[in-house]
Amino acid sequence: MADMNGSPTPARLEGKLTAIVVCWVLGLGTLVAWNTMLTIGDYYYALFPRYHPARVLTLVYEPFALGTIAILAYKEAKIDTRKRNLAGFTLFFLSTFALLILDLATSGKGGIGNYIGICIIVAVFGIADAHIEGGMVGDLSLMCPEFIQSFFAGLAASGALTSALRMMTKAAFDKTNHGLRKGVILFLAISTLIELLCIFLYAFVFPKLPIVKHFRAKAASEGSKTVTADLAAAGIQTQGDNDDKQLNRLSNKQLFFQNIDYALGVFLTYVLTLSIFPGFLYENTGNHKLGSWYAIVLIAMYNVWDLVARYIPLIECLKIESRKGLMVAILSRLVFIPAFYFTAKYGDQGWMIMLTSLLGLTNGYLTVCVFTAAPKGYKGPEQNALGNLLVLFLLGGIFAGVALDWLWLIGNGSF
Repeated sequence: MADMNGSPTPARLEGKLTAIVVCWVLGLGTLVAWNTMLTIGDYYYALFPRYHPARVLTLVYEPFALGTIAILAYKEAKIDTRKRNLAGFTLFFLSTFALLILDLATSGKGGIGNYIGICIIVAVFGIADAHIEGGMVGDLSLMCPEFIQSFFAGLAASGALTSALRMMTKAAFDKTNHGLRKGVILFLAISTLIELLCIFLYAFVFPKLPIVKHFRAKAASEGSKTVTADLAAAGIQTQGDNDDKQLNRLSNKQLFFQNIDYALGVFLTYVLTLSIFPGFLYENTGNHKLGSWYAIVLIAMYNVWDLVARYIPLIECLKIESRKGLMVAILSRLVFIPAFYFTAKYGDQGWMIMLTSLLGLTNGYLTVCVFTAAPKGYKGPEQNALGNLLVLFLLGGIFAGVALDWLWLIGNGSF
């Protein structure tokens, strides 16, 4: 049941807390495999010291993610969201398991052959990410802003979790034979299990929650065809007479121009972040007292503050909803470029840790502000399309940032 304004009645709010928790776990599963790759970067630098793994693997990942999301965003109105998301989680499960098998089969040896194998698996990660991230954000845009916030918090939690595990495994195994590799194997096994959990939650738990069924049924009544399979999985049959409603929706081009500031904002946010994280932090921050722990601590501080920041917008008085205010905040982050350059050149490790923490804090905060503010005032099919468009620009920003990150190597003899 719904009230006169289409909002869910108290009966339909049943399962909201469960849905928020499930969205968090699904966000965790969306990036835990990739964040595992970033967090065990010290292992890959030990195996492949001449191949710039933090930069190369990111550069391999992003074109596949961006190309896939571009196709999916263009075709989003005709793509079954359930099949799309399950395909993404299944790809993550299989590719993470393949990475574990590759390391066990090769006994953790280096060499160009193994490096190419890892690059192929990372490309599959990119394809899986595009399936899930665009599919989930588009789907959750039909529902509550709290669901999107929780999903993005889960994305950040994957980084915080992998960083915490990395520090614990390094402390536990650092002095043992092949200690670095033992920690990596444990990492990959945990990531594989998380992906399997996500498949179960999305397939059997999430679609059957009353509040989720309500919002999807509402979207279907407005002409959305992307929710049909999920409603069928929940035991709800949809009407097949919504073609006219689908035809009357705004085009992707119209949605883009109506929300161009949000799209450019999320693009610029991730251009800036990925031009520094993780490549610069691994290769351009010098040697300090923390030694081999230095890069791990920097990655951990970024991830922890990125996670904390994604809960700040839940406090209404601290959330930026003004479109001009968001753009000013996003553009002000450009000051990080000279700040990181001069801190790496002249500052000590304390200043770099603080600066990296601020990078994560602003990235997480602005991400949630944009994605919870943008998809408002539209019908179900349009909200889904806008969610996909914003993820397209997010991944586009990541790709541009990864490419720009290589500029830090100019003049330091690393090529």
